[in-house]
Amino acid sequence: MAGMDIIDFHCDALLKIWEQDGKISFTDAEELDANKVRLVQGGIKVQCFAIFTPSDMKAEQRFQSALDQIHHFYANVLANNPEMKQIREWSDFDHLEDGQIGAMLTLEGVEPIGNDLKKLHILYQLGVRSVGLTWNYANLAADGALEPRNAGLTSFGKEIIQFHNEHKILTDVSHLSEASFWDTLDVAKYPIASHSNSRAWCDNPRNLSDEQAKAMFAKGGNVHVVYCPMFVKEHGEATIPDLIRHIDHFCSLGGVRQIGLGSDFDGITTKVVGLEHAGTTHNLINELLKHYSEEEVRGFAGENFLRNRPV
Repeated sequence: MAGMDIIDFHCDALLKIWEQDGKISFTDAEELDANKVRLVQGGIKVQCFAIFTPSDMKAEQRFQSALDQIHHFYANVLANNPEMKQIREWSDFDHLEDGQIGAMLTLEGVEPIGNDLKKLHILYQLGVRSVGLTWNYANLAADGALEPRNAGLTSFGKEIIQFHNEHKILTDVSHLSEASFWDTLDVAKYPIASHSNSRAWCDNPRNLSDEQAKAMFAKGGNVHVVYCPMFVKEHGEATIPDLIRHIDHFCSLGGVRQIGLGSDFDGITTKVVGLEHAGTTHNLINELLKHYSEEEVRGFAGENFLRNRPV
């Protein structure tokens, strides 16, 4: 496993730090699944940090919450840990030195911007490089995976994706309704699923159908499997072999060079057995090496994303 650089496309450490008003240390706080010590233990070379505003929050408070979480990213993640290096350009992945860990901001749901595209521009200037339009329910841009009416993108949602295309921002499909997903694939130049599994193996609306997965692969988009047990297995304890079944299935649909990892650490309360925090990520890698070639596993770990990222 020497030199296996892992890119984890989704964690919610900023949410936990924000909920504690910055009073826990990203460096080694036990409460954080994806603290720096555990990223080092697990061989994580790049960690993506989601900005997520809770669904019960008032609309007018959301943008401030997003800015507060970005403040904690700069003040707690970066400033206190000189080996954490912010990813602002797609080429920055190529310039991480030994011992450095890349850190990239993502946005999970555009609720914080309301109907104001200028606010998205501000978040972009602060370093957000991947944006999911919704978190499960409807907002001004799109319907989410749990919205009963299953409508698609709004005209504002399409404007947002146009902004993404112009600025080489990834458009994350992980939480979209099916109609929104297909609308997004029609217009997004840089689609990605940051944390989604296969609906064929676990029938949850947050997972991707075979048709959706194949469409992502055809469009050059990566699908990053998620460690959240309810998206891995419908009943009983989820194990690493259960998670690998999703990877096997995506491979069978032609995705062997477009699969990645998106743990959802710090956004999940129950864990896959053997994947309790970022420091245990090598357990997944070692199990994958029993089933796949080292080249394929390097792809899943991070090289698939590097090959398919915007340029």
